Amino acid sequence: MTETNATNEHRKPGLLLACLPLAAMALLLGIGYGIFHLQAQVLLITAAVSAGLVGWRLGYTWEEMQQGIVESVRKAVPAILIMLCVGMLIAAWMASGTIPMLLYYGLKLVSPRFFLVTACAVCSLTSLATGTSWGTIGTIGVAFIGIAQALQVPLGPAAGAIVAGAYFGDKLSPFSDITNLAPIAAGSNLFDNIRHMLWSAVPAWTAGLAVYFFMGLGYGRSGVSAPQIAAITNGLRGHFTFHIVLLLPLAIVFWFAMAKKPVIPGMMLSIATAGILAAWLQRVTLISLARFLSTGYTADTGLADIDRLISRGGIMSMMETLLIALAAFSFGGIMQRTGMLAVVLERVTRLARRVWSLTLTTVVTALTTALITGSSYLAMLIPGELLAPAFRQMDLAAKNLSRIVEECGAIMVPLIPWSMAGVYIAGILGVPVTAFLPFAFMNYFSVLLLVLYGCTGFTMARRRREDETQIGS
Repeated sequence: MTETNATNEHRKPGLLLACLPLAAMALLLGIGYGIFHLQAQVLLITAAVSAGLVGWRLGYTWEEMQQGIVESVRKAVPAILIMLCVGMLIAAWMASGTIPMLLYYGLKLVSPRFFLVTACAVCSLTSLATGTSWGTIGTIGVAFIGIAQALQVPLGPAAGAIVAGAYFGDKLSPFSDITNLAPIAAGSNLFDNIRHMLWSAVPAWTAGLAVYFFMGLGYGRSGVSAPQIAAITNGLRGHFTFHIVLLLPLAIVFWFAMAKKPVIPGMMLSIATAGILAAWLQRVTLISLARFLSTGYTADTGLADIDRLISRGGIMSMMETLLIALAAFSFGGIMQRTGMLAVVLERVTRLARRVWSLTLTTVVTALTTALITGSSYLAMLIPGELLAPAFRQMDLAAKNLSRIVEECGAIMVPLIPWSMAGVYIAGILGVPVTAFLPFAFMNYFSVLLLVLYGCTGFTMARRRREDETQIGS
């Protein structure tokens, strides 16, 4: 009886009241994060407080809103566990020499004659292996900018090829934070998201390479040395013992993925295998390995470029991403429990009654969030949480949503001059965002392909099961 009375006391919000917390969040993130670069977690919690105040005004108790938060976070737990495993996996692969070996042979592919293609391809491989676009741009990218200057290649196209390649590898790497966060935001799973994204990423990457090939024909010069690349490859070779068996941890993860086996057991087996190889080939002690798994692998090669590239991983490296996710889900949980999200969605879905209109709505929402916040994380989390019910209602798989928010949200952020990624890249490469922005072709091509797929229905997968956090959904 008490529960019934409490339910009856709840008032349905109007559109203006339902949009008030969203407006508060946009204001907080646009000014606080976009201009003053305050921590997104604090701003999102403040936005959640504003949603809670509106919920209280509508007659909801704290216990009811807290239940909404718990329910929202609960759905993300499987993906959160995967993220923690990914942190350990990166550290174990670094310590064993698996990723350094991939980097070594990837860098051997450098061909100054076809600079733009080579720079993009090597940065793609490096970022795919390490899962970090920033680390790739800050090390391999800096080396390629030096080569570009020696070759008299225009720095705008050179930086565009580096950024496009680094973010291509980043968005497909199972070790990347944005690749792990997109499924959390949309309610899909890591490996289904990666496989589904290949439909847009690979054609965009191929088309981009073709453009770079024809652009770069006038830039290439033979016989140009690359001392920075040589220093990195020699340093990797001198610090690590390479052996073909180092591919085993990689093979284990890919076999579990291809065989549609549970992800976490496969990752744990790969971590254990990499730990054994680290002890055998690299002489890493058990105590050091345990420390690496917790706080990340710390390299001491004597070369700062190498140390910056491979010193990463560990559970703690995932904490900032997880805190942002938890804060965003707290906001979303209150919005959903109090009915405000339903009111906003009802208006949004009036514009998204077909697959094409839902796709366009998602693309615009992700791009708008990226422009307002300048954050890759928020450009995925906010549209993902907002539009996931609309995709379920239209019986579309959650991996469609995770693909769109990652490609149209996170990957476009480095092309925004006031974003942290844009500021970082411009500073580290010495090339303004406005100079390389027109030449990041793969980023644009991916968005155009997703719009095309949405309008034609091609690759827009239907939902197979209720719980789409399981692989094979």
